Amino acid sequence: MILKGSTSGNAGSRLPFTGREVHAQILKSNVEGDDVLYTALVDSYVKSGRVEYARRVFDLMLDQNVICSTSMITGYMNQGRLEDAEDVFHKTVEKDVVVYNAMIEGYSKSVETAKKAIHIFIDMQSLNFKPTISTFASIIGACSLFSAFEIGQQIQGQLMKTELFTDIKIGSALIDMYSKCGRTDDARSIFDSMPRKNVYSWTSMIDGYGKNGCPNESLELFDRMISERHTKPNYVTFLGALSACAHAGLVAKGRKVFECMDRVYSMKPRMEHYACMVDLLGRAGSLNQALQFVMQMSERPNSDVWAALLSSCRLHGDVELAKIAANELFKVSGESRPGAYVALSNALADAGKWDSVSQLRELMKARGISKGTGFTWIGTDAGLEAFHAGQSL
Repeated sequence: MILKGSTSGNAGSRLPFTGREVHAQILKSNVEGDDVLYTALVDSYVKSGRVEYARRVFDLMLDQNVICSTSMITGYMNQGRLEDAEDVFHKTVEKDVVVYNAMIEGYSKSVETAKKAIHIFIDMQSLNFKPTISTFASIIGACSLFSAFEIGQQIQGQLMKTELFTDIKIGSALIDMYSKCGRTDDARSIFDSMPRKNVYSWTSMIDGYGKNGCPNESLELFDRMISERHTKPNYVTFLGALSACAHAGLVAKGRKVFECMDRVYSMKPRMEHYACMVDLLGRAGSLNQALQFVMQMSERPNSDVWAALLSSCRLHGDVELAKIAANELFKVSGESRPGAYVALSNALADAGKWDSVSQLRELMKARGISKGTGFTWIGTDAGLEAFHAGQSL
């Protein structure tokens, strides 16, 4: 039991090799392994990110129990090794709802695999496994990724027959799903029907309105959240409100929201909040104020901040300031932001400075920087698919 406790507690330990050292001690002591010990070792290795060691222990087990299988699947999914996770899943003879949840959760993290989560969800129910709250939360997340609101509606219908429908976690997930599918009315219906709300519920609805072109509704809900004082906003809540201000052109309101973070809630703004403020000022045409705001930042601006300023410069045709923003952006992360070169090139082209455009293009070639073709996500019978520029439907 001492060895089991040492290994299973490895996740919260500051000593990353504790599980490995205990394993070595087991081998030296000729301790006969059993399922309890092996399960603890597998769990320890998975939690410390050492999936290869976990697999070695896993393969030693004569009876690979579902607990170990679930740990292995989770470890593989966290590292993006889907085929290995699928291999363990298919080899698990006696499955339970937890091992199905591990597969569904893993698939639900990527748009490329989200549809597989739906298939697993259907399979588990055909085998009479009853979905848990974790199952529903993950599958709703999968629907969000590839905009399958029709499937989301079916899942909501299934949920309405259970006591889980009134759970805050489920309500927040449904709000997020409908918002990402562009169905803000459905999201608001869920929001208004929730008996209890938390910060994630409020934030999902505020952000959903903002990203679907409803900034006034977003800010109205944000103000209501602040005035009722039942729920404290988090960093994402403020980001959604600032984004809404930017799209609505409400500079004064945006400043008030930004200053409220530190003054009222003692939350130090992060880089994404600074970038949003620069975008707000830039969209409104206050480019000099945006530059002054950047220069007065307490921390060194990152690429997102300079990119926001560059985008605004192009929008308003300020080539000289665009050059300043672009040069700073190149210093911070030139190679990782090829779009910055293209944005500056477009700004120069809009101003008719074709010689500068040619020089910039040559600089991109010399630095080996190229921009991938543009693409958009389009819903098809097969799900959400990426279509690139020039590609035929």
